[in-house]
Amino acid sequence: MSPAHDILTRLADTLQARKGADPQASYVARLYHKGLDAILKKVAEEAAETIMAAKDGSRARIVYETADLWFHSLVLLAHQGIHPDEVLAELERREGVSGLAEKAQRKEAP
Repeated sequence: MSPAHDILTRLADTLQARKGADPQASYVARLYHKGLDAILKKVAEEAAETIMAAKDGSRARIVYETADLWFHSLVLLAHQGIHPDEVLAELERREGVSGLAEKAQRKEAP
């Protein structure tokens, strides 16, 4: 396993464990407790902050905000019962496929 895959797996395991945690003691448990809309709002907020960081051109801030975006995307996946391996498998499926061809295939995808 690659180091990147290792961290995704560890985070996925931690996020799964937080589903049963006390919302008063865990930020992630609090997000789960608030529900899907709160999680989606956080993903959107982090996406906007990532965009602003990119517009500002600060490499360190782009990395920081992207980490926040990825983290909250992982919270969303866990909330929906999706393991990061499913997303990685989809990326692997798309590897080497022309972006134009992949977009054309989307019309047929679920």
